[in-house]
Amino acid sequence: MANRHLSRSIVLQTLYEWDFGGQNNLKLPEILDRCIKEFAPGMADFSFIQSLLTNVLEKRPDLDAIIEKAAPEWPLDKISIVDRNILRIGLYELLFADRSEVPAKVAINEAIELGKTFGGENSGRFVNGVLGAVYKEIGEPGKDETSKKPKRREVPYEQMPRQRLGGAVVYAKQGADVYIALVHDIFGHWTLSKGKIGDNPTIADESVEVGTVREIKEELGLDITIKQKLGENEYVASDPTVGKKRKHVTYFLAESKFKDITLEKKGGLDDAKWFKLADILDLNFYDDILPIVTKAINLLVATETKEPKADRKSVKPRKSKVIGKENAKKGIE
Repeated sequence: MANRHLSRSIVLQTLYEWDFGGQNNLKLPEILDRCIKEFAPGMADFSFIQSLLTNVLEKRPDLDAIIEKAAPEWPLDKISIVDRNILRIGLYELLFADRSEVPAKVAINEAIELGKTFGGENSGRFVNGVLGAVYKEIGEPGKDETSKKPKRREVPYEQMPRQRLGGAVVYAKQGADVYIALVHDIFGHWTLSKGKIGDNPTIADESVEVGTVREIKEELGLDITIKQKLGENEYVASDPTVGKKRKHVTYFLAESKFKDITLEKKGGLDDAKWFKLADILDLNFYDDILPIVTKAINLLVATETKEPKADRKSVKPRKSKVIGKENAKKGIE
């Protein structure tokens, strides 16, 4: 049987893109196919994914009506797209799925986990509150049942699998202006383009520099030249297939020609743009990205300006007020 948590994650990503893109049903097969290739390239059985997606969409009017009743203070269009579709999945499984396959508690817990992994800081609590209210309304089925599924052992940080990634603050010069290329994720943050190192089967022992150049090209369509290393950070991310793992990212300052950006690889991203240095000040960044972006900007300002060093003012982007993932230092791949 295919990993059902992974399958639900793929359904959520598909619903997100469908909802964000104007709910065009004609594009659903294309979106689903892209999400499966992106998040589960080795999966062979798609029956659960296709069934869950189809049934959620068929029941959507009923599900939305239930959400509005269970969360009267939150109009449907005011709930974030991620949370809205997590609720649709969770409510469908809670109310309409075969209870012998998906017990009520499993439906609720799976939705809460989706909220913690893909939603905002309060998504897990919000999803729990809405589904919990509906659960009580239907008489708390399976309340006294004990879950047969063993809890996944908590792996110490030092023993978690470690994945290498490379990313870059990509800049370009256009006339007298300097621009920075940033990507926007589905949680409302602007961040840096990055990707997995060692993902190219044709290159044995791929270096982080070579891998970063390749990943930026694959994600943004930009050819970059690495200028210098900016720093490193490491965070814990949840992977539906292996559990928690450490993602170690090395960031570089890299130059590109100023050309149109095409977001080739989405994987939780919904936009990519060039920004003038001055316009970066008001963007919403993750806490662990701030020092990297700040260092890059100040290096670029120091290079471009002819003012004496004592007269220069450092530039620092605004700190994020919203944590968009499981903790303050997380990203989505």
